[in-house]
Order: sequence, then C-alpha cells, then structure tokens
Amino acid sequence: MARTHFETLRVYQLSESLADAIWMVAEHWKPFAKDTVGKQIVRAADSIGANIAEGSGKGTSLDQRRYVRVARGSLYETKHWLRRVFVRKLLTVSETENLKATLDELTRTLNGYLRSLNARTNPKPATRNQNHNLKSKT
Repeated sequence: MARTHFETLRVYQLSESLADAIWMVAEHWKPFAKDTVGKQIVRAADSIGANIAEGSGKGTSLDQRRYVRVARGSLYETKHWLRRVFVRKLLTVSETENLKATLDELTRTLNGYLRSLNARTNPKPATRNQNHNLKSKT
C-alpha cells in the first residue's frame, strides 16, 4: 500500500506509537478494567491519529485545522484516562514513564503542527517597516 502524506508526518507517527502502546498495555487488564477505562482510553488514543489522517484528506485548510483541533481534544481525553489509569494502579511505573514521554512529545508536536497550519492559512500581515521597505523599492 502506498504511503500518503499524513503517514510521513512525525505527529501522525507519534499518535500511532501512543495508540499502539496503550493497546498493548490495556489488552492485559482484567475484564472490568478493560471494559470500562480500557475501551475509553483506546478509543481516545486511536482518535488522535484518525483525525489527523481525516483532516489531511479534506479539501480545505480550514477543515484540516478543525480536524487537528479535534485530534487535540482526543489527546487531552487520552491524558484524562491515563491519569485515571495511573491512580487506579493499572500501569507499572515503567509503563507510566514510557507513555508519559510519548504523550508529552505528541502534545508538543501536535500543537506545533496546528500552529504551522494556522500560519499557512493566516499569514501575518506585513509590519509597518516591511510596508515601508516595499514602497521604497517600487
């Protein structure tokens, strides 16, 4: 299968890593934990990458930004569920540290990606000095 643009994005690759790591941990929980918080956290984590992918396939930058913001909402939901999972002692210290490291990097990368989409769509207006320089060159 040929790779599409979104698959080459670091932000998408991190979302896949996080979702897969959460899946690997949650699949070993007892049935009650798996059925309650397990399903919720897996869905939230999977939704991050799914929204990045869906947004990249939309026709407009406005749509793409909207889907990336939805992905960020899913990221924050994943953070919520990780906090619950940690408090309920469903993760080892090592699992917690690994997931937190990926989550922190994904948060920075996703916010940076959204900023880059915003800058591409809404370029900053020229400053007074830039306008002056443009006028003096003509």
